[in-house]
Amino acid sequence: MAVQSGKDLLIKIDINGSQQFETIAGLRASRISFNAETVDVTSLESTGGWRELLAGAGVRSASISGSGVFRDANTDERARQIFFDGEVPNFQVIIPDFGVVEGPFQITAIEYAGSHNGEATYELTLASAGALVFTAL
Repeated sequence: MAVQSGKDLLIKIDINGSQQFETIAGLRASRISFNAETVDVTSLESTGGWRELLAGAGVRSASISGSGVFRDANTDERARQIFFDGEVPNFQVIIPDFGVVEGPFQITAIEYAGSHNGEATYELTLASAGALVFTAL
């Protein structure tokens, strides 16, 4: 796999609830992480005292974060409305030369910042809120 440009990692939002996805405006940096809790089933009978984990058990989750410049675009307005209404719409994350992750996420934080001689910026944090689907590219 060739080296990829960070700008190709895209976070897209379902703009109107009809699976019409648009890239969230102004993002400069984005990140997705996947997590899986473990279920420890180690006992006195575990070989050599080594820890044993129960396969397929535990809670799986994903989180998305992004930061960028505030543009006041349709996607910014949609993100704000999702947060204040407590909606859990579908999002897509495009991971270049890897695949697309799609599913419901809740916006858990929106932060806005700005300095006197700089641009207005924002940060988003999202948490998975249901089953995610991965489609390889």
